[in-house]
Amino acid sequence: MASPAFSLEAYYPRRKPPASAQFNWITERFETAPEQLELDLPLPDDVELPTDDTVTLLATENGAQLLVAGFGLYVGKKGERIVVKKAGKVCAQVPFMRAQEVIVASRGVSFSSDLLEELCSRGIRVAVMSSSGRPVALITSPMLTATVETRRQQMGAAATDRGAEFCRWIVAGKLRNQEKLLRYFAKSRDGERKAELEKTAVVLRRLRKDALEVPGGSADAVRPVLLGLEGTGGRMYWERVGDMLPDEAGFEGRRKAGPGDAVNAALNYGYGILYSHVWGAAMNAGLEPFAGFMHVDRSGKPSMVLDLVEEFRQPVVDRAVLTWLNKGGRLRLVKEMLDGESKEEVAARVLLRLNTAERHRGKDHEVRSIIQMQARLAAAAMRGHREYRPFAFQW
Repeated sequence: MASPAFSLEAYYPRRKPPASAQFNWITERFETAPEQLELDLPLPDDVELPTDDTVTLLATENGAQLLVAGFGLYVGKKGERIVVKKAGKVCAQVPFMRAQEVIVASRGVSFSSDLLEELCSRGIRVAVMSSSGRPVALITSPMLTATVETRRQQMGAAATDRGAEFCRWIVAGKLRNQEKLLRYFAKSRDGERKAELEKTAVVLRRLRKDALEVPGGSADAVRPVLLGLEGTGGRMYWERVGDMLPDEAGFEGRRKAGPGDAVNAALNYGYGILYSHVWGAAMNAGLEPFAGFMHVDRSGKPSMVLDLVEEFRQPVVDRAVLTWLNKGGRLRLVKEMLDGESKEEVAARVLLRLNTAERHRGKDHEVRSIIQMQARLAAAAMRGHREYRPFAFQW
C-alpha cells in the first residue's frame, strides 16, 4: 500500500461526551464520539485481537463493531465475552458490554446458537455480507419490530400525497449531498478542477429545487420525472469524481454491479456495509424494508431500505473512500474482487464515518444514530405525524 497502514483496532475519545449529544438505538442513550482518523492508543485490557487482521475492532467509548473476516473462524460465547476461535484456539475476545454489532464479512465463518441468542437478547445485531460486500443477512430480535400500524400506513402512503412528497425529498436529499460533497472537495483544489467542481455543484443545486417542484399526487405520478433528475445529477456527479481521482485509481465511471474497476468495487463494498445499518434502522423503526417509494417493488428487493440509503451514500461511503484515494490510498483486485487488505481499508473508513459526529437538528450526533433518527422520522411521516426531511451533512 502506498499510504501508511490504517489501524482502527482502538478508537477511544479522551473527552467525556455530553449526555445529550446523540441517540444510540441499541443502548437507548444519548452518546457521542469525535472524528479522528489516527489514534495510537492501546486496546483496553479486556479486549484481545489477533495480529493477522482476521478480526478487527472499530470502537468508540460507548461500543464497538466487531468485524470478522477469515475462512474457518468460529464465533461463540464464553461467559460475558464474544470469543473467536481459529483452529480450535481462541484468537480474539471482546466483552458483550463493548459490542454494538458483529459484522461477518467473508465466507467460512461459523456461529454458535448460544451466541446468537445472547446477541439478540442484548439488542446486538449480526450483519452478514458476501465477499463483495453485498448484504446477505441481518440477524436481530423480532421483538424490535413487533408493530403493524407503521407498516399499514406505509403501504397506503404510496398512493397519496405523502408518498409523492417522500419521493421528492429522497431525490432532493441525494442531490443536495452530492452537491455538498463536490463543494467539500473543491475547497482543497484550485484552477480548472476547482471551477468544474463548483460549476457542477451549482447545477446539482438547481436540480434539487426542480425535484421539490415535481407535480403529482402519488409516488407513481412523480417517480418518472424524479428518476430523470436523479439520473442527470448522477451522471454529472460521477463525471466530476472521475476527473478528481488520480489516474492510477483506474476509475472508469460508476458501475453498480458486475466486473469493474477497483474504485467501483470499493464503493459497492462500502455501500453494502451502509445497507446493513440502514436495514437495521428501518426494521427497528417498524418500517417494511421491501415496500419503497422511489425504488419500485420487486421480489427480494429491499426498496424502502434503498430509498433511505440514498441520502447517506455521499457523507458515509463516497466521502470516506474518495478522500482516502485522493490521499494516496491504493486498492487491489483479485479475480475482480477487492483483496483482503483493500476490504479492511474500506470497511475501517466506512465504519469510522458511521461513528463520526455530524451536525443534525441543531446538535451533534453520530451518523449511525442519525440513520436511526431518519428511519424513525420516515415512520412518523408514513403515519402522517411529521414531514420527512433528509439528512444534509455539513461540508
